Amino acid sequence: MSEHTSKSDHQKLKSRSPWFWVPSLYYAEGIPYIVAMTVSVIFYKKMGISNTKIALYTSWLYLPWVIKPLWSPVVDIFRTKRFWIIFMQLIIGGGMASVALTIPLPNYFQLTLAFFWLLAFSSATHDIAADGFYMLGLDQHRQAWFVGVRSTFYRFAMLTGQGLLVILAGYIESHTGLPSVKLPVTAVQTMEISTRFVPPDSLVIKEETGPLHIVMFPQKLEIPLQKRRAAEIEKIVQKVDRWKAGNHVDFGDLFSAPEHNDNRNAGNIGLVYFYLSAPPPENEKIVVNFGRDAGNRSISLLAGGRFEFNATNWNRPQLAVIQLDHKLKSKTQASFLATSGNVPLSWIVTFSFIAILFFILFVYHKFMLPHPREDAPRRPKAFLKEYGNTFALFFKKKHIGFALAFLLLYRLAESQLVKLASPFLLDTQDMGGLALTTGQLGFVYGTVGLLMLTIGGLLGGFIAARDGLKKWLWVMVIAINLPDAVYVYLAYYQPDSLWIINLCVGIEQFGYGLGFTAYMLYMIYVSEGEYKTAHFAIATGFMALGMMLPGMVSGYIQEWLGYGHFFIWVLICAIPGFFLVKFLPIDPEFGKKKEVPSGS
Repeated sequence: MSEHTSKSDHQKLKSRSPWFWVPSLYYAEGIPYIVAMTVSVIFYKKMGISNTKIALYTSWLYLPWVIKPLWSPVVDIFRTKRFWIIFMQLIIGGGMASVALTIPLPNYFQLTLAFFWLLAFSSATHDIAADGFYMLGLDQHRQAWFVGVRSTFYRFAMLTGQGLLVILAGYIESHTGLPSVKLPVTAVQTMEISTRFVPPDSLVIKEETGPLHIVMFPQKLEIPLQKRRAAEIEKIVQKVDRWKAGNHVDFGDLFSAPEHNDNRNAGNIGLVYFYLSAPPPENEKIVVNFGRDAGNRSISLLAGGRFEFNATNWNRPQLAVIQLDHKLKSKTQASFLATSGNVPLSWIVTFSFIAILFFILFVYHKFMLPHPREDAPRRPKAFLKEYGNTFALFFKKKHIGFALAFLLLYRLAESQLVKLASPFLLDTQDMGGLALTTGQLGFVYGTVGLLMLTIGGLLGGFIAARDGLKKWLWVMVIAINLPDAVYVYLAYYQPDSLWIINLCVGIEQFGYGLGFTAYMLYMIYVSEGEYKTAHFAIATGFMALGMMLPGMVSGYIQEWLGYGHFFIWVLICAIPGFFLVKFLPIDPEFGKKKEVPSGS
C-alpha cells in the first residue's frame, strides 16, 4: 500500500478541497460504529434475542472506544494517519463480510458477536486516525466550519444503518416470508358459538398441498366479557410457556377452579393455535411474529409473541394467549397479525452490502485523501517515554476534572435512549412498543429523521463557526436533551399514525444534530496541543465510557420500569449535563474565524 505520488500529484492532494474527503471520511467513520452499536441491536431483536441480552452484550462493544486511548499513541507515532485510515477500512470490509457468512450457523450469536468485536476495534482505530487527520488537514476555523458537515455525514452514516440498511433488510424479509395472517378478536357479552378447548398434544395435523403457509386456529376469536381469577390465568400462561419450550404438558386441568384464597380478578382470555401447513426445507427456520395490529388496547397479547418452526416441529402447534382488560365492560374489538419472513437471509444480504460499500470506500480514499505536511510518523527513539508523556500532558490540562465529568455525563440520557429506541419502535403494542415493521423503522429514521438531523447538524456548525462555541453552548445542551420527551409521549399514547411517529423522531433527531455539535467541538477544544490526535482519542474514550456503562444496564432498567417510565428516567438523566455546563471554561473566540494576514 504505497503512498508515493509524483510531485504534481502530491501538490494536488495537499490542496484538494475538504469537500472531496471530509464527508466521505466521516461517513466511513460512522458506518461501522452504527453497525456495532445500533444495527446489531435491530439484528439481534429480529433474531429473537431478549432486550436484556441485547443491551448487555452490545454495550460491551463500546469497550474498544473506551480503551482506544491506550493504543492511540501508536497510531499517532507510527506510520501516517492516512495509512491507518485506508488499512482499517479494508479490515472493516472483511469483518462485515465475516458477519454475513456466520449468520446461518447454529452458534451465530457467539460468532457474530466476535466479528462485531473485530469491527469495533478496527472502527475505534479508524476513528483515532480520521479525527487526527481532520485536525492536521484543516485550520481551526475550517475545523469549526466543517464540524457541522462531519457531524452531519457521521450521523448520515448512522441513519444509513438505522434507515436505508434496515429498510433493505425489511424489504428482503417481507418479500421472502410466508403470507401474513390476520386474526379479528372481539370482546363479547356472550359467545355466539361455544368453542371447546382442544389440547395441542391431541391434535393430528396432516401435511397440506400447495404453497407453504401459516395455519391459525380459530380464524376469528371471540372472548366473553367475564372475569377470571389471576391464579388461573398465571397457571395457563406457565403451561403455555413450558409447551413452547418443548416440554410435555398436561392440559387436562387447564381451566380448573383456582384456589379459594385467590381474590385477585383478571380479564378473560382466549387461546390461538399456530402451525405450518407443511414442513419447511431442511435446515430452514420459519419465524412467526404475532401481535396486535390495530384496535382497542384493552385487548392485548399476554403470551406467545414469537414462534420458530422447522422441519421437525412444523406440526407441533404453538399457542398464543390473548387477554381482555378486567375493567372492560362493553363489546369492542382489535385485530392481530401473524407475520413471517426469512430474517437470516435479509441480514446476510444487508451485511454483504455493507462489506462491498467499505471496499469501495477503501479504494476511493486510497486515491482521494490529501497528504497534509504534518501527517508524518514520529518514530521516536524513546517510545515508552513519549507514550507516557502523551497521557501525562492530557491529565495535566487546566480544569481537566470538569472536562472529564462533562465528557462522561453529557450523553447520559442519550446513552440509554439509543439502546432502547429501536426495540421500542419494533416491539408489539402489548409489550409497550409501537409495533413498526423492520421496513417502517428504516423509513422513520431514513427520511424525516435524516432530514432533520442534517438541518440540525449544519445549523450547529454554522452558528458555532460564526459566533464561537461558548455563545451557543446552553442552547445546544437543551437541544440534545429536551426533545427526548417525545418518547415519553410515544410510549404512553402509542399512536398508530406514522405521521406522528415521524414527527416525534424528527424533533429528536434535529435536537441531536444541533446538540452534538457542542460535544464534538468541546472534544476538539480540550484536545488542543502537541499530541492532539492522541488527546482527542482519550476524549472520545471517555465519551465511549459514558455511553457504555449506562447502556449496559439500560435493558434491565427498561424491563423493570416499562417503556413509559423508562423514558421519564431518560429525561431525569439529562440533569447532570445541564449542571456541568456552567463550570466549563471555554475561550469565547474558539471556533470563530481568525483573520489571516495577507500573503501568509
